[in-house]
Amino acid sequence: MKKFFENRLSLLVTAPTFACMLVFVYGFMAWTAWISFTGSTMLPVHTFAGLSNYEFLFGNERWSVAIRNLLVFSTLFIGGSMTLGLFLAILIDQKIRTEGFLRAIFLYPMALSFIVTGTAWKWILNPGTGLEKLFQDMGWATFTFDWLIDPKMSIYTVVIAGIWQSTGFVMALFLAGLRGIDSNIVKAAQIDGASTFDLYAKILLPNLRATFFSVGMILCHIAIKSFDLVMALTGGGPGYSSDLPATFMYTFSFNRNQMGAGAASAVIMLATTMAVIVPYLYSESRRNHA
Repeated sequence: MKKFFENRLSLLVTAPTFACMLVFVYGFMAWTAWISFTGSTMLPVHTFAGLSNYEFLFGNERWSVAIRNLLVFSTLFIGGSMTLGLFLAILIDQKIRTEGFLRAIFLYPMALSFIVTGTAWKWILNPGTGLEKLFQDMGWATFTFDWLIDPKMSIYTVVIAGIWQSTGFVMALFLAGLRGIDSNIVKAAQIDGASTFDLYAKILLPNLRATFFSVGMILCHIAIKSFDLVMALTGGGPGYSSDLPATFMYTFSFNRNQMGAGAASAVIMLATTMAVIVPYLYSESRRNHA
């Protein structure tokens, strides 16, 4: 009996965690998917309603705005974070004297929650108390920066705050990738007379393909499930001009008592996330077995 338990100790230790995940993660995912096919309103019901919630969703203007905003936010957030993060990583990779200090400064925003980031940028971008007022008080009376209250520009304030928070994290990943490249390759290129530009453009960056892919997947996942940053910064407004699918789901599920529609939007978000994560996991699995 003792040997039996010793051989299965790892299974016994992990069984409670596995059971909790099975019920509280995958179980609730399945339950949400079922609710999306019912006529649930304020409280869940189990009357099958077919695809009516999905029909409502794709015929709803607010959902269309949320999807457009997600495309804009994802493109600019991922592109901006990767570009600035790579630039900072290359800068720090030059082994400058203040490297440790700069790394701490650039990584600091990642230590903050998106709620704190959204609140701070809401103060900074508020026309009455932030940048606009600062420049006007300095004598630039015609300066305006009212993106926070402009329905056409509000989503870009979310992009600014998101890039500010995530760039340091991206920098750390790229820097780790650069430092992980065999130093002999770098020395050989330098001996052959390669310039710094050629060294990065033709040797180092091509060796970061896996890092680029990993960073892109992580940022894409963050973009798809973004909620707290939007709620703290714009609340989805003005109106619903800066809504994202996550804020749409919350609003319809808990504020408008349309739980079925909210569940349908959550299922679509899950499917989008899986479409990003599954290829990433598959590629990582193949690379590990190669």
